[in-house]
Amino acid sequence: MLTLTYEYKLAPTHEQVQKMEHTIKVCRKVWNFALRERKDWLNSRKCPVNACSITSEYIIRSDTPYPNYFEQAKSLTLAKKQYPELATVNAQVLQQVLRKLETAFVDMKRKGMGFPRFKNRYRLRSFVYPQLGKGQLVKGNQIKLPQLGWIKYVKSREIPDGFVVKQARIVSKATGYFMMLALECDVNVPLPVPSGHPVGIDLGLDQFLATSDGKLVARPKFFQTKHRQLKLLQRRLKNKKKGSNNRHKLNKKIASLHQNITDTRKDWQFKLANHLCDQAGMIFVEDIDFRVWAKGMFSKHTLDAGFGQFISILQWVCWKRGVYFEKVNKDFTSQVCPQCDTHTGRKELEERVHHCRECGYTTHRDVAAAQVIRNRGLSEEGRFLDIKENACGDGLTGTGNSLVKNRRDRKKGCEARMKACLVTSFENPRAFWPGSTSNRYGLNICPTL
Repeated sequence: MLTLTYEYKLAPTHEQVQKMEHTIKVCRKVWNFALRERKDWLNSRKCPVNACSITSEYIIRSDTPYPNYFEQAKSLTLAKKQYPELATVNAQVLQQVLRKLETAFVDMKRKGMGFPRFKNRYRLRSFVYPQLGKGQLVKGNQIKLPQLGWIKYVKSREIPDGFVVKQARIVSKATGYFMMLALECDVNVPLPVPSGHPVGIDLGLDQFLATSDGKLVARPKFFQTKHRQLKLLQRRLKNKKKGSNNRHKLNKKIASLHQNITDTRKDWQFKLANHLCDQAGMIFVEDIDFRVWAKGMFSKHTLDAGFGQFISILQWVCWKRGVYFEKVNKDFTSQVCPQCDTHTGRKELEERVHHCRECGYTTHRDVAAAQVIRNRGLSEEGRFLDIKENACGDGLTGTGNSLVKNRRDRKKGCEARMKACLVTSFENPRAFWPGSTSNRYGLNICPTL
């Protein structure tokens, strides 16, 4: 079973906009009431059975069951008689809100996420139609949705033949309403096989990425280009009264600016991913947790670059275009020579050139790391490079070193790092002098593709 999600922008009428806003409002009330019910039940079970809190206590009968999804869905059906407003919204839409709340509580233990929060007008901005019924759903640039009827949308691309529309999610963004269609097709698509020209990719902040073919792509600073305008709007926001219409209008301007930054970044990353797939049959990247990068001293630049999003986009584009994609071990990619497999030691941030003392191979530091990534990927796939056809390496270089053979062998890696540090400290004593590189983290700019 193949599932795709296509996003389209809606062009609703004024009446349809009011119905969507009303649906979002009722969904927000259901979420907050259900969350309050669960919190009260949990708080009533915190104290011992033979003692009560001095300040306050939640009094709930001991035989009251925990309000899980099934209990709350049953209560929702009974509440429609008491609160007619609930009957004005599709029943399955409200049930999906309760399902989402149940998932949020499960994710606290399964994924280690935080406790679910109450939603205001800015936090809950979407709802789902899990079933669209039978019959004709799409007609030209219109789609039939429950309670909304036929609604127009910008048909930016056709729905592929053989796919069936299973569900629709309506999302309210700063620039309008969008629809995400879940499409299904009863077909099995095989994964791409390793073949064609291999390309290794090294990500960084000096250059957004470097390929094993020697190409450098500069990092576009999407957030920094709009930072001044965003700063002025947020400075005006702090003087607005909470809950006022002027504050709401200014919040919409700020959200529109953030969405413009996000859309620009995402569009550029899709174009770059397709450009890389045009020139490669296999693509290898490092297996990095970019959340660690986002906690360092360059956290703002890391989040602006959006490395994690780019890797996800690149993996999707590779699958769609039949290009093999694989992640390799990230350890010591910048400390191994791609030509002779020699451990060259740790490089400081201002050292942008790789120079091997053993074989004399010299190239850009990021390009050398990308070549090591490419060689590791080929080694894992059991493939070999031809020395005559490859001017940048000699087959399986970058994989024979003991530092990268076994990921669990930390002892050898520590000994090799200590040895490299001692050699570098004798040859360049200032390399390990405290504060010697504190003001030399400038970012070089290279022309983009």
